[in-house]
Amino acid sequence: MGKLDEAAFEKVIAACKCGVSAFEVHSYIDRALGVMLGERNDDGRWTHDGEKFIDGVFEITCIACRQHAFSSDDCPRCHREGGLADTKVMSRLAVPKRCPACKGTEMTVSGFAPAVVRTGAAKRPQPTPVALLGEPGFHVVQILCDSCDWVALAEGCPLCGSSGPLRARP
Repeated sequence: MGKLDEAAFEKVIAACKCGVSAFEVHSYIDRALGVMLGERNDDGRWTHDGEKFIDGVFEITCIACRQHAFSSDDCPRCHREGGLADTKVMSRLAVPKRCPACKGTEMTVSGFAPAVVRTGAAKRPQPTPVALLGEPGFHVVQILCDSCDWVALAEGCPLCGSSGPLRARP
């Protein structure tokens, strides 16, 4: 689990000290997208559940007073101390233009994307990506060829580059 579990997360976003119950939640969450010739075909789709969303949270800020309700500079994936600073770079796993096995041009990429969610009364939280494939902060975790069984996986922690150990994901 991350620095927050579901109960702790609910407690943090219940209300700020200023009395407001609206927050910006920053998290690294799972995103999948199709690519052709190494370029994204679309902006992707979220593939996380609530537990994985909470697992990647690294900052919660009150929308009204801008006070931090929660903040961690540890890597949201492996929890290496100070690892969050190392997530602001380009992905360590590059997407090839063609599959090395079959030379196919279409692949499915799974990765961790930084996202912001605004919470508040009567609002359904919808993540907004802060970085997309090919931008600093988006980290490719897995590449699957759509034509054959070729797969590439990121080594170590896909976010901060640490050698691990990686904790189990929810």
